[in-house]
Amino acid sequence: MKKKRWLIIGILVVIVGLYGFLKPIPDNTNLTGTIYKVPSSDVHFLSDLTFVDDKNVRTSKQQIFDEMFSMIDKAQTYILIDMFLYNDFLGAATESYRGLSQELTNKLIAKKQTNPDIIIQVITDPLNEMYYSARTTQFQALRENNIPVITTDLTKLRDSNPLYSAFWRTFIQWFGASDSGGWLPHPLQKNGQKIGLRSYLALVNFKANHRKVVMTDSASGYSVLIASANPHDGSSAHSNSAIRLDSQAWQDIIKGEKSVAEFSDTPFIDPPELSSTVIPAQAGIQGNTNVQIITEQAIRDRLLSSINALQKDDTLDMAMFYIADRKIIKALKNADERGVKLRLLFDPSKDAFGRQKNGLPNRQVASELMKHTERNTQIRWCDTHGEQCHSKLTIMKSKNGYEMILGSANLTRRNIGNFNLETNAYIQSAEKIKAFEDAYTFFNTTWNNPDGKFYSTTYDAYQDDSITKKLRYHIKEFLGTNRW
Repeated sequence: MKKKRWLIIGILVVIVGLYGFLKPIPDNTNLTGTIYKVPSSDVHFLSDLTFVDDKNVRTSKQQIFDEMFSMIDKAQTYILIDMFLYNDFLGAATESYRGLSQELTNKLIAKKQTNPDIIIQVITDPLNEMYYSARTTQFQALRENNIPVITTDLTKLRDSNPLYSAFWRTFIQWFGASDSGGWLPHPLQKNGQKIGLRSYLALVNFKANHRKVVMTDSASGYSVLIASANPHDGSSAHSNSAIRLDSQAWQDIIKGEKSVAEFSDTPFIDPPELSSTVIPAQAGIQGNTNVQIITEQAIRDRLLSSINALQKDDTLDMAMFYIADRKIIKALKNADERGVKLRLLFDPSKDAFGRQKNGLPNRQVASELMKHTERNTQIRWCDTHGEQCHSKLTIMKSKNGYEMILGSANLTRRNIGNFNLETNAYIQSAEKIKAFEDAYTFFNTTWNNPDGKFYSTTYDAYQDDSITKKLRYHIKEFLGTNRW
């Protein structure tokens, strides 16, 4: 009788695990947006760069959040924000470069106070409140000022770590979490509020709303900012990239963000122009640049299509925080064989908020790519000093022109396999418009270390050919038992 009971429980866990891994994804996720033809002046590349000089002094030059705050200042009727990390957590670090979480909070509250009728909505990941076990001062302040904070219901997404999530969904999730805290130390904040065991157990599911999107209106229409940067104090010195689109692409942003609110059982307020007969300011404008919003697995599909189309002497430049997805790695190796010139700039997977990391997965992927190359692939590492090289940027040049893909998504199975929520932008132009010039300046600066400023270092500085670590990387990426 006891064996039969355990067999039934085992079968139940397997069924739950398979369902969590394969279940249908919510509507308007895995979104391949409309390709809009817009003027090149509607596309703006932005970046944050951190470097050390010959005296080993670290400096950060930042554009992304200054641009975001400017968009908020200019907003008239509508502000929509979806941010993964929105908190002042520092991990094991003792100080931050910039208090971004409070800066953003103050901006939004000031805007609401001066314009009480403006619509402001914030969408975020439950990690910020430790899966409902702790409260943040930022979100409390927003709510007290009539700014709703929508917490993404991650249970509606597929499980990237099915071996664990099957157990969690079957036995743990029904107990919820207590917002009164708990008895365990906060995993992301030294001396932070104690949290409960159930929040720790939720953390191990390894999935997230990982988007970084801002949408606002102004006198000239709607704009969207799609970034790799978070309003997170511990991340404030990271190098990052972003794109601002002053075009009709906002309509696909609304589709994706409204979906998150709806499957999280939270009301969503449409922009005024979606609920009236007013024609969007940018409607009907035609230009020489193609822009498209892509989310979740559509990011992988678009990137694979672009890489696979590259031919001999075409170029691909990539600045990537995490790379692990096997389909992308295969495409890069095949491109190398065809004679495509690849420059790959990776984070060394060394620094994480005051803690040291073990190099997985980037060093193992780099080793594989370098052993395979026909001398067409070059790899450098960001020369990090506590911060991270956090961009997720790919720029390509071919006989057909220029392409760029950037946003929130790391190139891992979890990020681009319909598990996490991600938002990227795809930009294409026959000519080298200013956005591409600025993107190349960002990449070349990091690659070449001009003017006695050190952004990157040579491949051999972090080369790691360990067979054991390569095996660990392959197992973790295949099973989803990782945090990258």
